[in-house]
Formats: sequence, C-alpha cells, structure tokens
Amino acid sequence: MHVSFKTSKEGYMEHREMDCSSSGALVIFFSVTSRVRFLWDPLVVMAASPPLFLLLVSLMGALAVSPVPLDLRTAAAMAAGLCNTRPTDLVFIVDSSRSVRPSEFEQVKVFLAKVIEGLDVGPDATRVGVVNYASRVKNEVSLKTHKTKAGLVKAVSKVEPLSTGTMTGLAIQFALNVAFSEAEGARIKSPGISKVAIIVTDGRPQDNVKDVAKRARDAGIELYAIGVGRVDLNTLRQIASDPLDDHVDYVESYSVIEKLTKKFQEAFCDTVADLCATGDHDCQQVCISAPGSFKCACKEGFDLQEDGKSCRACGSTATDVVFLIDGSKSVRPENFELVKKWINQIVDKMDVSENKAHVGLVQYSSTVKQEFPLGQYNNKKDVKDAVKKMAYMERGTMTGQALRFLTDTSFSPASGARPGITKVGIVFTDGRSQDYIGDAAKKAKEQGFKMYAVGVGNAVENELREIASEPTGEHYFYTADFKAMTAIANKLQINFCPEEDPCECESIVKFQKKVEDALQALTKKLEGVSKRIAALENKIV
Repeated sequence: MHVSFKTSKEGYMEHREMDCSSSGALVIFFSVTSRVRFLWDPLVVMAASPPLFLLLVSLMGALAVSPVPLDLRTAAAMAAGLCNTRPTDLVFIVDSSRSVRPSEFEQVKVFLAKVIEGLDVGPDATRVGVVNYASRVKNEVSLKTHKTKAGLVKAVSKVEPLSTGTMTGLAIQFALNVAFSEAEGARIKSPGISKVAIIVTDGRPQDNVKDVAKRARDAGIELYAIGVGRVDLNTLRQIASDPLDDHVDYVESYSVIEKLTKKFQEAFCDTVADLCATGDHDCQQVCISAPGSFKCACKEGFDLQEDGKSCRACGSTATDVVFLIDGSKSVRPENFELVKKWINQIVDKMDVSENKAHVGLVQYSSTVKQEFPLGQYNNKKDVKDAVKKMAYMERGTMTGQALRFLTDTSFSPASGARPGITKVGIVFTDGRSQDYIGDAAKKAKEQGFKMYAVGVGNAVENELREIASEPTGEHYFYTADFKAMTAIANKLQINFCPEEDPCECESIVKFQKKVEDALQALTKKLEGVSKRIAALENKIV
C-alpha cells in the first residue's frame, strides 16, 4: 500500500510516503482550513478490503464538515463583519504627562486608532470619545462628535500631549461628570448599552484615584487600566473593574502597547453562539466555550496535540527538561512571581518520576545560577516547591552566557542528564541580551537539544528565533504582557510522547485491525436497532 502525506505552507502534516504490502492507493491533502480531500484510483480502491473502503467513505463525510481552526475563526468573523461590537459608549482616557515622550505618545495614538478600526462605529453602535490629561484635563473627542471610523482616526491623530503632571483621579472624575454625560453624546443608561473607559498611564498619580474610580464603577462604567513602564501597579488595581486579570494590563514600554490591540478588539466583539453546545467543533475530548469561539482541551492524563483538537495519552517516555530563566532587574519582582507560576503550569503537564521526565532549573542575569539539577527531584510536588523558593537575582541579561551553561553543564552527565534521553531546553527572557547568543544557540541545536524560546515585554523576537529549534514557528513564543504567559503555557506543547514511524507497515496493519473491530461493533449495534424497529412495526400492525 502506498500512502502519501502532503503538507500545506502552514505545516498541518509533513510530506511522508509509505509503501506497504497491502494493496490500495490513497492520497490525503490537508488544506489551510484543515479540510481533507481524498483522491484515489477507483480500481485500486475496489481491491482494498471492504472495511477499509467503508472507513474511507465515512472519513470523507465526517471530515468534509470540519470547522475552520480556532486561530482563524475569530479573524475571519471580524473580517466578515460577523463579530459586530455591541452598542457601547467608549472613552479613552490617555496620560500625556511630561514623562510620556512625544514619540511614545504617537505610539499610544496608533494603538487607539487600531482599536477603533476593530469597532462597529456608528450612532446606534459604538460611540468613541477621547480624554487627554496631565495636570489638567482636555476633552479631545466627544462621544457625539464623530460617526465614522475615518473621522475618529483623523481626530486621534491630531491630539497633542499636554506634558505636565499626572492627575489621573481628576481625569476619571472628568470622564464621569463630562465625557459620559448626555450633553457630550452619551446615551441614557440601559442594559443594552455598555459604558467603557480605557485608561492608559505610565506614572504614579499625583491625586487620589481609588475613591473616584469606585464612583465611576458604581455608576456602571467598566474600567480598563493599561500601565506602561514604571507605572504603579497598585494604582492600576485600584482603578480597574473586576475581575482584575481581565481589566489590568501592563507593558514594559510604549513600543509594545500596540500588541494589546487584539485583546480589546476581541473584548468588544459581541457574538453569542455557544459553539460547544451547538456541536460546531471537532474537539476530541473537551470543548470549552468562549464568546463566538471555542478551544479544545483534554482529560487528565492526556495532552492536546499540535492540531489543537486531538488528545493523546503522553508522558510515557523519558525526557530531560531544563528551564533557563531570565532573572534580570527589568523583569521586576511581581512579574518574577508570575514566571514561577508559569514554570509550574508546564511542570503540571509532565509525568515527573525516576524513569520518565526529569526537570532542572537555571536562573541567569549578569551571572548564571543552577537552582537545581536534573533528577534532584522525582515528583511534581518537590519540583514545584523548589521553583517557588527560587530567589530573584535582579541584575543584567547575559543570555549567551546562560545558553553556554545549558549546553556545557546543565545537560552533562555530571548535572544529572541521562545518556540517550531527549533533551529539552526552555529559555525565558524579557529583554535584549547584553552578550552574543549566536554561537551558543547554534551549539545547543547542533547537539540535538530541542530548544523553546519564550519572550515577554521588551524581548527581541529575532533573538528568540535564533534560540528556537526548527520549525521556528512552533518553538518560539512572544507576548507583550506577563499575565498572558498562561496562554503560552497552554500553547507550548512539549512532545513527551513517543513518535511513531509512519513508514512502519505494521502500524498500518494495526490501524486496519482497529477499524475492522470498530466496524464489527457498529454492525452489532445496527442489528440490535433493526430488531427493535421490527418489534415496533409488529406492534403497530
């Protein structure tokens, strides 16, 4: 039997060929939308065994209705206008104090314009206002002023920084009293119209925000707080609505604030279809609903595979995994705690034991410190407890030096590495390396280590790609926000399963035997149904 697997540009499946003794020819083409087309020579298929032929026919019917992948679904819905924003009075409250440089303020305006582009702007849909503040407050755009996206974007582009102090409380009070007033175009409070304010600030306020923010929330205004650089995180929490995880965002600099655009476009997307309930999904085990979309998950003891929908019992092979963690001062203590939680999320997916997964941890800044070597702990609890105890180093960013330590020390037998065992390195960083990483990154991959690179904030994506194994797109991840690392932990699917050789004809035989067994079981069920139908017909007669 000759089977050819051919991949699309996005790489849904590798091109592989099998030439086995059993007759039959089948070519499977995976397209960008994960749909499958079957092309065969009828004469050859007729020669195939009946159960296999029935399987092919059933697969054609089942896979022909496969939905668009999750990462394409939302984008397609928004592009097609299916993801209309619910009626909203939205006011941006933007800090333009002297600490915000003119070039940085331009980046804020680009962010505002991109969020606006994703909205359904109109008198009966979303109305947008802009409040500019420093030591004083200026109402740049009223909710009633512009009724089109083009007009709004043009108005935003003309806003100039005030370049004085930081009176954030005064700005929120102004929004409550003026920007959200009917005189400025706000609609009468009703369940069908949302009131939302997005506050962008980079400093510590010179006035009180806690009380005025509470008054705004009590008035029915949903508050989002975006902090940049050296912002006071406690202030953001005092401003934002609950749950804080959804309403507080932090970025290291204005240069990456644009990466929050997608979050806010999706936050205002109003779709109500529960795709899990309607069955419009192809999750193998567990479907989790989200507004207008879904994501797949697996039961305990199974891992989600790269297709994002199928599950497999994993953890049956031995693997040596070393985390290489950036502990430089730019990370900040509160974010370092988030990094430790992120490490333990990944550890939770592993089968840590004497004969299976071993975990090591290395922290680096201006120097490199081995927190614990491979094999020191042989269960998840001990590993996670040791991760929680890791103390923050808080100095420079010598990523190249750390990579050399990984290749020369962490994966050496002296540090607990096992011969002939798969080696996985997970590198986390939040900034540009202060030394050269090229040689060390190349050496790690040449030695056969599977390298993952994860960057947050000011991490340099070119450096992440240089560290990551091929295919790069599957081995490097970036997010602007430390709180978004949870999503990376879910996406980072380290392969702890034994890889099957698709060229082994034995696997085809086993597969066909499983199909035949399944068809026999189905035949018995059909016979039972037929008997019950016949009995009902006799009763009717």
